[in-house]
Amino acid sequence: MKIALCSPLYPKSVDDAVSQLRKWVEDAARQNAAIICFPETYIPGYPLDLGNAPKTSPEVLKDALQKACAIAKENSIVIILPMDWYEDDRFLNVAFVLSEKGEILGYQPKVQLDPSEDSLWYAGKGRRLFEVQGLKFGISVCHEGFRYPETVRWAARQGAAIVFHPHFAGSDVEGVELKEWGHIGNPYYEKAMMMRSVENTIYFASINYATRYQESATSFIAPDGKLIAHQPYGRAGVLVTDIDPALATAKIAKRFKADEYI
Repeated sequence: MKIALCSPLYPKSVDDAVSQLRKWVEDAARQNAAIICFPETYIPGYPLDLGNAPKTSPEVLKDALQKACAIAKENSIVIILPMDWYEDDRFLNVAFVLSEKGEILGYQPKVQLDPSEDSLWYAGKGRRLFEVQGLKFGISVCHEGFRYPETVRWAARQGAAIVFHPHFAGSDVEGVELKEWGHIGNPYYEKAMMMRSVENTIYFASINYATRYQESATSFIAPDGKLIAHQPYGRAGVLVTDIDPALATAKIAKRFKADEYI
């Protein structure tokens, strides 16, 4: 199965995000990808200033979601679309899964928020597994996949062959321009990606925005912890990779003795 990970430019607006989404989805579809995933809260864009981040209205978010559903249907591709969302009176950070027919299959909320995010989003509840064309997968959002490995292990133990990890790490304003994937001087993020795969024996797909001072690359990690491919730092584009779900045995995850720790 071909999987696409999209590293878009940081969106200037919701309309810009939808426009970029259409462009990259069409690109992935031309390459026969079955699934494409975007970075954390791609609509309206992860807040660059959490303390003063305005909340996009429910109506605008619903309209953007419906447009994304139409794009998925037009291109016969599954879209994993991270975005802000309102559930009753709660403002959540979620990742929707849209089928190749444009149906909403549900969403995974971000359950483990970074402490800096407490003033903006509510922490969601529950974890779920998705299945598309026989491929079972989970979603772990940013902080969850980096600092709460249990979120990935849960999916692996439930039968996921791959966990998608939409996140945001970087800036267009200040920072260090990384040159080499996984370099000892890089932030720890790429090392964490390797661990999430090898400690569970599944694929791990981590997705970031393309920024000038990008702190982690959009990356595909194999079940043995080795890097399959990554998108060059700072370059917007779609990374398409073939995976063999049979290699994702979850052997290590299944050996976890949960009763010893819970």
